Amino acid sequence: MSEQSLSIGEVAERTGLSVHALRFYEREGLLVGPVRRTSGGRRRYSSLDVDWLLICVKLRESGMPLADLKQFAQLVCQGPGNEAERLRLLDTHQRRVDAQIRALEECRSVIAWKVGVYAEHLARGEAGGLWDPTA
Repeated sequence: MSEQSLSIGEVAERTGLSVHALRFYEREGLLVGPVRRTSGGRRRYSSLDVDWLLICVKLRESGMPLADLKQFAQLVCQGPGNEAERLRLLDTHQRRVDAQIRALEECRSVIAWKVGVYAEHLARGEAGGLWDPTA
């Protein structure tokens, strides 16, 4: 079975990244292998490139700094032997995401409480008692 070859547009569609972002990822060394090119110079990606990019998208969406992602990609490119360093990067990021989730849960709790206060007052037809900074 031959390796799937995808255009930059097809990869953009599959990953949700723009063509511009894909070029940026390549320039920044965030891909774990060289991007192949046709004889006409057009980029061709493999399904492994797409799989890696999907991981990168999730790491970035979850707030991983670009420098950390770049370091992670470099470690992966170096091959076996640096798994402890990779784990350290991922563990640090996971702790950062966990802290963000806790903070968001606290925010959600306050919002839910405030929604309940407003819903209760409106159900009773009483706007009185709701915070009015003009009063």
